[in-house]
Amino acid sequence: MLPRGFAIRHFILLIVSLIVLATLSNGVKAAAPPQPLMDWEYRWGDSPRDANGEPEWLDDESADWLSTVSPSNPPGREGHQHLWLRTTLPEGDWNDPVLYITSINLIGQAYLGDELIYQYGEFDDQGRGDFAGWPWHMIDLPEDTAGEPLAFRLYSYYTSIGLWGEVQVMERIDVLKHVIHESAQDLGVSALVLVLAILATIFALIGPERRGFLATALFAYASGLMLLAEAPARQLIADGPLAWDMLRAGSYYTLPIALGMLLSHWLEGTAKRWIKRLWALHLAYLVMAMGLVQLGIISLSITFPVFDVLLAITLPVMLLLALFRFRRLNLEQRLLVLSFTFFAPLLLADMAVAHGFVAWRTVPLSYGSLVFSLAIAAIFLWHYRRTQQQLAMANETLEQQVAARTEELGQLVRELEGLSFEDPLTGLHNRRHFNTVFDHECRRAQQHGTKVSLLMLDIDHFKDINDYFGHDAGDAVLVKMASLLTQHFVDLGIVCRIGGEEFVALLPDTSAKTAESSANTLLASIAQCACDHQGTTLRRITLSCGIATYPDHTHDPHKLLRLADEALYHAKRSGRNRCVVWSESFEEHGFIIGRRQTQ
Repeated sequence: MLPRGFAIRHFILLIVSLIVLATLSNGVKAAAPPQPLMDWEYRWGDSPRDANGEPEWLDDESADWLSTVSPSNPPGREGHQHLWLRTTLPEGDWNDPVLYITSINLIGQAYLGDELIYQYGEFDDQGRGDFAGWPWHMIDLPEDTAGEPLAFRLYSYYTSIGLWGEVQVMERIDVLKHVIHESAQDLGVSALVLVLAILATIFALIGPERRGFLATALFAYASGLMLLAEAPARQLIADGPLAWDMLRAGSYYTLPIALGMLLSHWLEGTAKRWIKRLWALHLAYLVMAMGLVQLGIISLSITFPVFDVLLAITLPVMLLLALFRFRRLNLEQRLLVLSFTFFAPLLLADMAVAHGFVAWRTVPLSYGSLVFSLAIAAIFLWHYRRTQQQLAMANETLEQQVAARTEELGQLVRELEGLSFEDPLTGLHNRRHFNTVFDHECRRAQQHGTKVSLLMLDIDHFKDINDYFGHDAGDAVLVKMASLLTQHFVDLGIVCRIGGEEFVALLPDTSAKTAESSANTLLASIAQCACDHQGTTLRRITLSCGIATYPDHTHDPHKLLRLADEALYHAKRSGRNRCVVWSESFEEHGFIIGRRQTQ
C-alpha cells in the first residue's frame, strides 16, 4: 500500500521539482552525454559460490559466455529462470555518474568487478525471489568507473527476463530530467482524464444517461490512473513499486470492463449479448486475479500475461462489433468508438513491447487517453449546452405549471368558499353566511341609527308535499321558491335558506310597514303561481311570513331573529298563507321561541 498522508506532499514536491528542473535544464549541462551499455554477454543458470561465498562467474572467462545485442530476453531461454549478464562500463567524464535502467525482470543484483553495488528484490538460498514491482533503477557508480566490468545476476519466472528498456550511464541530474520529461505528458493527460472522470460521475448522478456516463467515468478513471501508475515520476510521488503496480494492474484490467459496459449500453441484439459476456468475463478475471494476489496465492506479475492474452482476443472483437453497428450510433457514440479505436492499437502495441514480441520502444499510451479525453470533453460541452436548453425549457414549463396550478387552487378556494356559504340545492346563501351578514347589518344599524327588517318565511304543509309527491318534488318546490324569493327581494336585501323549508330575507334600511307590504305582495304572487314536477301539477303552494324590525320592535337588533320567528309562528297558528308583524301582545299571549302550544 502507498504511505498514507504523504501523497499530496510528495505530489507538491514533484511539481516544485518539475519547475526547478525545467528552469535549470537550459543552464546545466552534463560533463558527458548518456552512454548506453554495449557488447553484452549472457549465460543461463546461476553461478556457483566459491569458498568465500562469492559468485564464481564474476571472474570466469570460459567460452560459456555468449554475445547478445540486447540485455533483454537473450536467445535460448528454454524455461530458464536464472540469467547472468555482463559488459564493460563505457568511457566518459562524469561528475555524478549513475546507471539508469528502465526496468528489471524480475529481481536482480549488480556487481561492479567483484563488489555487489545494487540489489533489487530478495533472493533465497536457491537464488529465487518474489516479484517486487517494476520501478526504474538509478544505481550509484564511482567517478572512475570507465572500463570496469559490470555483471548482473537475474531471476525471473515472468515471460521476460533481463534488463528491460534503457540501460545507460548518465549524470544523476540527467536521470531526474529524463524521468520528468518522460512523465510530463502522462501526468498532464492523467490529470485531464481524471477531471473528466469526475465530471462524468456528476453527469451520471444528475443526468438522464446515467448508465452511459457511469461507464464513461469508469473508463476515464481506469485510463487516468493507469497513466499515473505507469509514469516514471510515480517514484518521486511515493516509493512503493509494488503498490503502484497493483494500481496499474487494477486500472489496466478495468479498461475492457468499462468499454464493454459502454458498448453494451448502446448496442442491441446479438452484439449487445456478446459484449455483455466479454466484459463480464473481464470482471470475473479482475476479481479473481486481484483476490488471489491479495491472498498471496499468486504473484501479481503472472496476472499480466494471462490478461494480455485475454485482452488481445476480446478487445478487437468488441471494437469490431461496435464498428459493424457504427451507422446506428448517434454522433457522441461514434466519437467515443473512434477514440477507442485509436486507443486499442496503442494498448496492443504496448503489450507486444512488454512481452518482447517487438524491440523495446516507448509506446505513447497518453496519446490514446488524450484523444479519448478530447472526445469526452466535446461530448460534455454538447451535453452541457443541451442541459442548459432543457433547464431553460423546464423552468419556463415549470413557471407555466405553477401559474396554472395557482389558478386552479384559487378556483378551488373560491369553490370551497362558495360551498361553505351556499346551499347546494337552491343556490341561496346558507345559515353560515346569514349569520355573518346579520351580525354586520346589526352593528351597522346600531352605529347609524337606521332600520333593518327581518322576514322569516316558511312553506305551508311542506311535509305533505314530500309525503304525497316524494322528496324529489319537495326539492323542486324548494328550488322554485328560492328563485321567486330571490327575484322579489333582489333590490331590497338578501335571501337565505336557514333550514328545511325555512327562508329568511334580511332587508336593511327597510321599515316594518314596507317589509309587510312587500311580503304580502310576495305571498299573493306565490299563491297564484302554478307549480309542477315531471309533468305532474302539484298542490297550491303558499307561504307564511313573520316580520320583526329594529328599532321598532326591539332595541337589540340581534333579537330580530327570535321575534321574527315568533311572528311566523303566530302566522302559522292563525291559518297560514299570511304575513304577521311582531307585536308585544305575542308575549302576553304566551307565544315564545320554543313554539309550544298556547297557554
